[in-house]
Amino acid sequence: MELFEQKGFKISVLASGSSGNATYIETPKRKMIVDCGLSGKKMVELMASIGRNLADVDTLFVTHEHRDHTHGVGVLARKYKMNVYANEATWQAMDRIVGKIPIEQKHIIEPDELKTFSDIDVQTFKVSHDAANPQFYAFQKDQKQFVILTDTGYVSERLRAQLRGADGYLIESNHDLELLRMGPYPWSLKQRILSDEGHLSNNDGALAVSEMLSDKTKHVFLGHLSKETNMKQIAYDTAFQIMVEKGLAPNQHFALHHTEPYAAQPLIDI
Repeated sequence: MELFEQKGFKISVLASGSSGNATYIETPKRKMIVDCGLSGKKMVELMASIGRNLADVDTLFVTHEHRDHTHGVGVLARKYKMNVYANEATWQAMDRIVGKIPIEQKHIIEPDELKTFSDIDVQTFKVSHDAANPQFYAFQKDQKQFVILTDTGYVSERLRAQLRGADGYLIESNHDLELLRMGPYPWSLKQRILSDEGHLSNNDGALAVSEMLSDKTKHVFLGHLSKETNMKQIAYDTAFQIMVEKGLAPNQHFALHHTEPYAAQPLIDI
């Protein structure tokens, strides 16, 4: 008698914030990480905290070359022999950051590409951010989907339609507009953050994801919070209020989650 195989897959937001980002994806056949903006030592700790071993991870996806997404990529690739996927422009841009990676471990995946990895499909999509060619990822298995969407200045109508109806989202909630305006950043940096190639505010992230939710959606994670221009409770309260105003029911029909810059979220089923 065959054992019943659970549908879908598992995820954990290992770390999310302006200081470093990483997300873990697990299926019966694959163990994957999206981005590694933390040290190898910290990644070992984060994986252990969810009962997993970094040595078992076979694939690492990179969204773009900024250091809060790539700081530990080279170390993990070399030490654990991971296959690393990024688009060609991102490879060129992050070459000096990640150091030498064996050619057989370097792979190209371009925006708007759908690629199968054993028992899970990975859909890439382009975003608007001040990097060489930033792209993010949607993971699909057994009619389940988890979308990672941070580091973008806006979410187009086309992209909202494309990503609508996922079972889970990690959405950017980078800054509170008032805290950013009053904060310590120079005006040039504030302009960059607020631009169409910057980051989504608490309001913009909540509005975007509210338009993408469906009855299927069970989890929404608020990610990539700035430690200088945001606060966890402000981000959460803003998203909660906007979702209620849109006629949604956070923590009734779906769970609304914080994320942490240095602590992993529990492993959950998608």
